[in-house]
Amino acid sequence: MKLKHLLLLAASAFAALSAFAKDVLVTTDWAAQNAANPKVRIIEVSVDNGLYEQGHIPGAHHISWHTDLVDPVRRDIASPAQFAALSSRLGLEPDTTVVLYGDNNNWFAAWGAWIFNLYGHADVRLLDGGRKKWELEKRPYDTAPASVRPTAYKPAPIRSELRARLTDVLAVAEGKSDTKLLDIRSPDEFSGKLFAPANSKELAVRAGHVPGAVNVPWGKAVNEDGTFKSKEELAKLYAAVGVTADKTTIAYCRIGERSSHSWFALSQILGYPAKQYDGSWTEYGNAVGVPINNPTGTIWTGK
Repeated sequence: MKLKHLLLLAASAFAALSAFAKDVLVTTDWAAQNAANPKVRIIEVSVDNGLYEQGHIPGAHHISWHTDLVDPVRRDIASPAQFAALSSRLGLEPDTTVVLYGDNNNWFAAWGAWIFNLYGHADVRLLDGGRKKWELEKRPYDTAPASVRPTAYKPAPIRSELRARLTDVLAVAEGKSDTKLLDIRSPDEFSGKLFAPANSKELAVRAGHVPGAVNVPWGKAVNEDGTFKSKEELAKLYAAVGVTADKTTIAYCRIGERSSHSWFALSQILGYPAKQYDGSWTEYGNAVGVPINNPTGTIWTGK
């Protein structure tokens, strides 16, 4: 790549960082100080639903990814009516500051942030570091469930520009779109050596990645304590594979939880145009007739 082009990419990334000033991350100190603020709603969304009952940030409410943020019957996100009911139960108003956190470095909390953004909620943030950071600092947990007076929440029109579908991804794979594809799974999943991480129940019958995708595992975006790396570090990380502010990026993983984390880094922290492909590899890898790159050549045998 020529020096002039590299300088232009760097300038573009710097401009995006300078222009994007949304306060989308909060510290553990901020969360502790604002847990009782009626204009703030701190919400846990963890992979392990039982964690909330075992102990949660004092004053925090609870969302189950499996029943609240997705349709319980169809493979789809929560409908506008389901999201309205959830937000009403949580006592939200359009100007409520929603702060989400969870286990696994905020994977499912980031999914929640994507859903809240998708439905146009104005102020959505993540607790930087999630449960991991809170526990490393030995902060107290509570076991009493939080309560609040319900509201009659009405979601804004859905922001379809934040969501990618199979047809959008297929257009890239077939060379009909110049959108960037970011596969944030492990290198072994990307190469086709593994169909999915160990003990995963949601599987595809084909291994590999979408043609044209680049690979930046989600974990490269975080520090040891679970917090996100700096904006400058994130911009450099993604620029190394050609993901910059001047082109829309679609992030995907296996079922959409890890890619939500990377989508948050791209869209909310860096301010890049980015979409989440929530169908991810379990949709694409199970689709009939789509092109796949499988460098390892692993074949599914049903075992």
